[in-house]
Amino acid sequence: MSELITADLVDLDLSATTKDAAARSLAERMVAAHRVTDLDGFLADVAAREAQMPTGLDGGIGIPHCRSEHVSAPTLAFGRSAAGIDFGAADGPADLIFLIAAPAGADDDHLTILSGLARRLMDPEFTAALRAGTEPAAAAALIRGEEPAEPAAEQEPEHAEPGRDAGAEAAEPAADAPFRVVAVTSCPTGIAHTYMAAESLAAAGRDQGVEITVETQGSAGFTKLDPAVIAAADAVIWAHDVEVREKGRFRGKPLVDVGVKAGINRPAELIAEARRKAERGEVGAVAEGDGGTDSGDAEVGTVRAHFGVRLRTYLMSGVSYMVPFVAAGGLLIALSFAIGGYEIADARSVADHFVWSEANSWAALLNQIGSAAFGFLVPVLAGYIAYGMADRPALVPGFVGGAIALTVNAGFLGGLVAGLLAGAVVMAIQRVPVHATLRGIMPVLVIPLIASAVVGFLMFIVVGKPIASLQNALTDWLNGLSGSNAVILGVVLGLMMCFDMGGPLNKVAYAFAVGGLADPTPGSLKVMAAVMAAGMVPPLAMALATTVRKKLFTKTERENGRAAWVLGASFITEGAIPFAAADPLRVIPSVMAGGAVTGALSMAFGATLRAPHGGVFVVPLIGEPFLYLLAVAAGTLVAAALVVLLKGARRTTSAPAGDPAASGESRVAVTA
Repeated sequence: MSELITADLVDLDLSATTKDAAARSLAERMVAAHRVTDLDGFLADVAAREAQMPTGLDGGIGIPHCRSEHVSAPTLAFGRSAAGIDFGAADGPADLIFLIAAPAGADDDHLTILSGLARRLMDPEFTAALRAGTEPAAAAALIRGEEPAEPAAEQEPEHAEPGRDAGAEAAEPAADAPFRVVAVTSCPTGIAHTYMAAESLAAAGRDQGVEITVETQGSAGFTKLDPAVIAAADAVIWAHDVEVREKGRFRGKPLVDVGVKAGINRPAELIAEARRKAERGEVGAVAEGDGGTDSGDAEVGTVRAHFGVRLRTYLMSGVSYMVPFVAAGGLLIALSFAIGGYEIADARSVADHFVWSEANSWAALLNQIGSAAFGFLVPVLAGYIAYGMADRPALVPGFVGGAIALTVNAGFLGGLVAGLLAGAVVMAIQRVPVHATLRGIMPVLVIPLIASAVVGFLMFIVVGKPIASLQNALTDWLNGLSGSNAVILGVVLGLMMCFDMGGPLNKVAYAFAVGGLADPTPGSLKVMAAVMAAGMVPPLAMALATTVRKKLFTKTERENGRAAWVLGASFITEGAIPFAAADPLRVIPSVMAGGAVTGALSMAFGATLRAPHGGVFVVPLIGEPFLYLLAVAAGTLVAAALVVLLKGARRTTSAPAGDPAASGESRVAVTA
């Protein structure tokens, strides 16, 4: 911990009044300590994480945190606020604020230390000492763990090891054996909430005399629970906001399935519900790969999320794994076109003919590498949709189904169907009772074998050709779009790209466009152009608005606006998230309107695009580039004008003359 926090990273008199200002104040200390390389970029990542789920916890604690490429070393900064800052906790403002910064590729040792801090925040003596401290050095030492050992551990019952690490040996049975629970905790970032939920459950278990063993599926590693511990457990608790891995291990046990914040805030209630389920003999409907998580506000005991939510999760799993192939392959192909022209796609194989001194040989090389990467799009999409549904046993049938979709010319739609079929088939097989001697080979041999055969049969014989016909019809429809029909499609795509700025709707529109690039046609190239143009609008619009009407925005927002110029120009829609998180009712409708205008104009102008990413940096690859840039500019102006109008109207109606809040400097951010 000595490498993570020092006295220079402690502010015992934090003067900030908003969570954005608090994060900036603490982040500036990290910059001064040479732990953060880009202040605005890091704060944008913090805001994006905050937009996923508020980081306020009951007990007056705020833990803004993120993994960011702008962090050079794992770092922790601590601030104490006398007035309190709203981080979204149910019990009110936070006075203890911990800003946790982890590099994008942080090592397990440092993240383990960070998880230790998250656990200690559940200790009231620890937080009381932080509130009473008067010296930054002493507070840093306390956070580093340089205080006398806690005597509480000596009071634990000899027959139980509450909160022990996953993988510990099962306790020896005793005549008065306690109620045993195994739990899994996880959160999207895997830095703080995961471990705080684990510690909270362990503490509640100690208080109730319950033996509880927790598996933390976070960034600090994933050590599976010992099968003997699971077998001896009376019930299971999942406190998670991402999919629990290898769910089949918990089959046949009473199950309580909730969001990670419920594990932090209501551990005693969860344990009591687990006990009631065990007494009633209820068994959770769990097969390996079952999906569904509840939000932190979900009712205790809810086992599965709504089907629509789970379906979206499955599809987004496939898209998220597909996007790196899109980016790498698409940009390589785009670069090859820039060097050798579009005819380079017909060049002979570089394995047979490559001349080091010829630019066309290098262009052909880039094109063929990119095409190889693009060849994986549909199989990867299908494989990881199946993986999201049924975990590792579904990978093989998913990839096989995706490959067959390409063989029968079912394309992107075929990949979607193949992934869903593979996941469904594997989940069905997992529900079939088998003898104990076969369970060990089921995931690695039996399930992939049977599922691949079934999915292959369905894709080749049953659904492949109808989907291929539908794919061809969709392609013909796109190619035939003109006039008002093309404009309407552009409006819809623009709205989807700007509604959640990197979320599910944005990803669906982007995946639709990228799927067309696998077998490009004039229609699919127009769709790709409209999607990228609309995706550039939100950050560009916010950058423009913060430039022309500075007084309507806080200092933090104005600084984020400067970074948004580059993010928007690079087609990084997420650059507008900090603005949308602070004022969603004004920002989101405004950028949606701008995106709709841009999408409509791009389609009306007939602009085309062969690259899946790049923003203004791939303008040479855009058909009708000047009209395309005009479409982007028009949408940006519309969105910026609406934001300024709506924020100005609020300022006029909500702040009396002379009110300092009217300047925007001390305005409290509005949160959704």
